[in-house]
Amino acid sequence: MEYIKVENLSKSYDDIKIIENINFSLKKGEIVSFLGKSGVGKTTLFNILAGFEKPDTGNIFLKNKDITNQKKNISYMTQKHLLIPYLNVLDNVCLSFKIKGIDKKIAYEKATNMLKNFGLEKHIKKYPSELSGGMKQRVSFIRAYLTESDLMLFDEPFSALDSITKEEVYIWFKETMKKENKTTIFITHDINEAIYLSDKIYILAKKPANIVLDLNIDNSIENFRTSNEFLLYYKKITNCLKKF
Repeated sequence: MEYIKVENLSKSYDDIKIIENINFSLKKGEIVSFLGKSGVGKTTLFNILAGFEKPDTGNIFLKNKDITNQKKNISYMTQKHLLIPYLNVLDNVCLSFKIKGIDKKIAYEKATNMLKNFGLEKHIKKYPSELSGGMKQRVSFIRAYLTESDLMLFDEPFSALDSITKEEVYIWFKETMKKENKTTIFITHDINEAIYLSDKIYILAKKPANIVLDLNIDNSIENFRTSNEFLLYYKKITNCLKKF
């Protein structure tokens, strides 16, 4: 069953068409990534999905309800953590509750429980400057998660992390998203990252951009990242990108 459905999205700036006729769908709990070269239109697509920009044509449906140009159903996390430096971890996480006008005591209780669930209870009173890069991303993720949105959008959420920290966060992210059954779309330039984390990959190319390849990923294979299947996915994606 389609949980999110995107139909015929197009967008132009100053009469220059950026994306054209974008169509795709997600099931509940699916993790989908968008790959493409810089400037192809991935961020434009995300801004439309997040409700920050209105498409020239097309619609976005959530459980068959049109949510085009609406922000309330979407949580959007950028590549920078955007934690407020003078707030501790608990207060940063509670921002989403504060915006919704939820009672402070209830907000603290919910946020504390979530931080405990994610193994961050020892860091509740710390400030962003006291956290590692990976820890900041985890806190930022939890803040986005607690908006309780139907769809989570991530714009290159791991690009600022070093390779060792990335590996730790990949495992954490994958386990968390599957456990919580969150429907997720993320942008990345990293092919390995997309294959490892995604259930499906869409490649954006051409000008104006449209989807030139969609690829279902079976990442349940044992030792997936060192498997022949992983390599075949990688080759298929790189061959596609070379064409454009």
